[in-house]
Amino acid sequence: MGEYFNIMICLHTAERPQGLIGRFGSSNKRTINILRHVNGILKPSRMTLLLGPPSSGKSTLMRALAGNRDKNLKVSGSITYCGHTFSEFYPERTSAYVSQHDLHNAEMTVRETLDFSRRCLGIGATYDMLAELARRERNAGIKPDPEIDAYMKATAVQGRQTNIITDLTLKVLGLDICADTIIGDEMIRGISGGQKKRVSTGEMLTGPARALFMDEISTGLDSSSTFQIVKYMKQLVHVMNATVMISLLQPPPETYNLFDDIIMLSEGYIVYHGPRENILEFFEHSYFRCPERKGVADFLQEVTSKKDQQQYWYNDQETYRYVSVPEFAERFKSFHIGHQMLNELKNPFEKSKTHPAALTTNKYGQSTKESLKAVMSREVLLMKRNSFIHIFKLCKLAMLAFIAMSVFPRTKMPHGHISDGAKYFGALTFCLFTIMFNGFAELQMTINMLPTFYKQRDLLFFPPWTIGLANIILKIPVSFMEAGVWVCLTYYVIGFAPAAGRFFRQFLALFATHQMAMALFRLLGAVLKSVVVANTFGMFVLLIVFIFGGFIIPRGDIRPWWIWAYWSSPMMYGQNALSVNEFLASRWGNPNNDTSIDASTVGKAILKSKGLFIRDTGFWISIAALVGFTFLFNILYLLSLTYLSPSSSSNTLVSDKESENETNKDFYRY
Repeated sequence: MGEYFNIMICLHTAERPQGLIGRFGSSNKRTINILRHVNGILKPSRMTLLLGPPSSGKSTLMRALAGNRDKNLKVSGSITYCGHTFSEFYPERTSAYVSQHDLHNAEMTVRETLDFSRRCLGIGATYDMLAELARRERNAGIKPDPEIDAYMKATAVQGRQTNIITDLTLKVLGLDICADTIIGDEMIRGISGGQKKRVSTGEMLTGPARALFMDEISTGLDSSSTFQIVKYMKQLVHVMNATVMISLLQPPPETYNLFDDIIMLSEGYIVYHGPRENILEFFEHSYFRCPERKGVADFLQEVTSKKDQQQYWYNDQETYRYVSVPEFAERFKSFHIGHQMLNELKNPFEKSKTHPAALTTNKYGQSTKESLKAVMSREVLLMKRNSFIHIFKLCKLAMLAFIAMSVFPRTKMPHGHISDGAKYFGALTFCLFTIMFNGFAELQMTINMLPTFYKQRDLLFFPPWTIGLANIILKIPVSFMEAGVWVCLTYYVIGFAPAAGRFFRQFLALFATHQMAMALFRLLGAVLKSVVVANTFGMFVLLIVFIFGGFIIPRGDIRPWWIWAYWSSPMMYGQNALSVNEFLASRWGNPNNDTSIDASTVGKAILKSKGLFIRDTGFWISIAALVGFTFLFNILYLLSLTYLSPSSSSNTLVSDKESENETNKDFYRY
């Protein structure tokens, strides 16, 4: 496995149209070239430092190498691993991209976060390699050391909630002191910002990837912590034959000296790509010298800057002139390091030399069943940690139930006449509204989980539909409990039809309505992605649903060109189910004396005056419709999780920080 990774880069141009009008037409369209003729080779057992000023394209390059670039970009050229193109394997699993943004589940502890990551990413080819090693040891008559053998076997265990790899990663990254502390966020107190950065690094280190691309891992860390992490990565590189590229803005000298190679990127050009020992020699050939007491990393950041370049000019025989970045890139091609690299690029890596374990051809680290189990266990944990929200919702529901019982008391609710139906109809409508709005919290909870979900989805932690299915299944008991609490508290106090069958049928109707409401709000959250947009558009959708729900405007008064909206309103079916269940009870069976309504009983007359179903089958039709809407919304929710990309506002969180100073902050910079 001497050539475990040989990543050959030939990324000529990454282009992105800029301008709002340019996104819809060509009248105001211009192209931004983010990377220009980027060529190079990343070799195994080498740790590379990626240097460059802000907005130079560092994050763009690293995400492209990890197979995590924006699909909307226009890219020419190719990136190969051991001679294999991205279509032949899964680069997201073969490599690991560590983002500069710390996106985690705030309610989980550090250990739980790393355990979940390790469980999802799997062990790769570790088990097969261990089995092959054991076979060779038996054939050679070698008896392995018991402690080492136990450790190797422990690392090859897959699917367990805990693993020795997690403990090792916690120890190496200095996270053992806060292993059982929740990560936290702006609302929940947790670990520090530097510790969050280490968790982001540790998440990917628990997996089997042998090529690591770490983007600005020093953000929020002191120089000592950065040094320790880079030192550990250096050991990983040389012991495990890994390939690592780390992007740092201004590394201190002791950290800079740990790297084997340097890639200097500026204005989208590769200015230098080669051994660390030769980079000062390259700039001296161009008459720029680093002062003795000047940090080399600081010198490299400034030497291509038009404002700072002149101070490093040392040729007294010639007058200083500004050397542009493209000129430096051209000079590097004639430098002996650049010339050697270009010659190597002309000879592609032979695929036959690739070890079978070098590239990952399985999309996910474990089977679909195991992925669903892992996601389900995490969602159960998050529900327990967020139990206050569900308890508060139940308390709020109980308070509204007591208010409803005082507004619609049984002693003040006579029945048997058409005029009495208005009070019961109002009580049923209030029940429907309460249950519907109690599912509104699902919108906020869905939006909150999206940033972490998108990160894990793009890194192939699990199939996207698994987390959606887990949320759907786990919210069924929530609907059962909320509908049960409401019906148990209000049904007999308000004075609905006292038959036990009517009681359970109202519970079924409210349960189906709550499931439909949560599915609708989940869908809105997954599609709209922004709290402000979701609340605004969500209220618009609710108003449309309400106005055609059958309780504001009866069906007979709706214009013909709007009747389709009436039949498309989920609230209409909820109102029908509750009303049919109540007004077809025996106590509403008195003969109808109102000659203006063609109905045999008082209950049917009330239903007909409201434009509702007048047969008992209408209840089951309404229940079936609510179940159908629930399935429809849930399917659309799963599809949105699977195929939709983060919105522009989300992109500013998960894209590279280099784009913050650009005009369009909602685009990835590649």
